[in-house]
Amino acid sequence: MITFATWPWQHWARQTPHSIALRVDDADWSWRNLVMRVDQLAADWQRAGVFVGCGVALRGKNSLELLLAYLAALQCGARVLPLNPLLPAQPLAERLATLNIEFGWCGRGLPWPGNIATLTINDAAVAVAPHLSWQVNRLATLTLTSGSSGLPKAAAHTYAAHLASAAGVTRLMAFQHRHRWLLSLPLYHVSGQGIVWRALAVGATLSLAPDQPLEQALAGCTHASLVPTQLWRLLQDDPAQLSLRDVLLGGAMIPPELTRRAEALGVRCWCGYGLTEFASTVCAKRADDSGGVGLPLEGRELRLVDGEVWLRGSSMASGYWQQGRLMRLADSDGWFHTRDAGRFVDGELHISGRLDNVFFCGGEGVQPEDIERILGAHPAVRQSFVVPVDDGEFGQRPVAVLDADAPFTELRAWLEPQLAPWQRPVAYLSLGQVLPDRLSTGGIKIARGQLTRLAQTHFALNP
Repeated sequence: MITFATWPWQHWARQTPHSIALRVDDADWSWRNLVMRVDQLAADWQRAGVFVGCGVALRGKNSLELLLAYLAALQCGARVLPLNPLLPAQPLAERLATLNIEFGWCGRGLPWPGNIATLTINDAAVAVAPHLSWQVNRLATLTLTSGSSGLPKAAAHTYAAHLASAAGVTRLMAFQHRHRWLLSLPLYHVSGQGIVWRALAVGATLSLAPDQPLEQALAGCTHASLVPTQLWRLLQDDPAQLSLRDVLLGGAMIPPELTRRAEALGVRCWCGYGLTEFASTVCAKRADDSGGVGLPLEGRELRLVDGEVWLRGSSMASGYWQQGRLMRLADSDGWFHTRDAGRFVDGELHISGRLDNVFFCGGEGVQPEDIERILGAHPAVRQSFVVPVDDGEFGQRPVAVLDADAPFTELRAWLEPQLAPWQRPVAYLSLGQVLPDRLSTGGIKIARGQLTRLAQTHFALNP
């Protein structure tokens, strides 16, 4: 991996100024042009008061403007927090209050909650302020976790951690400067930021086409991060038109038939295991039918302790940012206890699932208790459970199992505005529908695992 003496985008502007850094729809940006625009925006924001170590939140869908804002805020030395634009206003405001966010930028048409100074992107050229020096161990980003144990935590990564994460993946997949990776994942996910840092690490092209259909967005791309459903659709449409050579798959179970078909067409498929605290991918390998996720990439270490996956390595976050300071996330020996259950089979890691209750819908973490707490506030709800049911497209989706007097249509209308889209139950079931009478009455404590299995069976029979 290159040891950068300056910001990676400035490094490539000096080394290969006319190489393509970005393809945005059908327009190419050279490294030189990208740096000129980022320099202008960073100088503008410095004059607006953005200073080293301050918090800058970015709220928007993937776009050229969001990417420029991300790089400019980094170049100002800020702690950059990309946010999901679909997060409800109230929980967003509550979370921001704990993260020392002084400035915010929003994409088009999005409101900005709270008393935070708003930043803008001005198209007019401005005089460029002196460059802030590059310090690889300075805190760069805050990325919200899935919130498996309450409120999402803000994992704080340095530039060094992002580059270490990128190095492991680029070496494994032989991703080089002549390649192009589609930014198909949102920047508020650590996996989306991982794509950006891989391109920055090797001087490759980042492709951005958020408003185009996937098959058009992928034109000319050699690499992409996709969920299995997306790859299925691409192979069914016109696989001969694909320029892809490598796909990193995630977000759901990977059918062996999918990877066999893709590989037969010359598309190498990769699978892995990653998490926010480690700046994306930790383990990875060529996908096969074993169900394993391979072994740790360079710079990562793994051990199993009582069936729990423990990790440490150079891509690990420096801590969780909370009220102006870093909260430790590793134990005294530097190991992070993931709460993921794992085992070694035939020399590789297999992930069994979470040791807690969180599940993932379309790549977004869903904590059942968060939804249950809201449901419990409705006067007609006596008891509520939210459990996952398997879904071929989204991985899993939430189902609400209720003991309530109000009609489900009324409860749905009341509940959904308070939830993010991935938290909204796909179905509502009566507790009596799912549990036999002898288990739903009499004061017997209902086990969540048992309820999940029964709901899954009921939902499969009565979709």
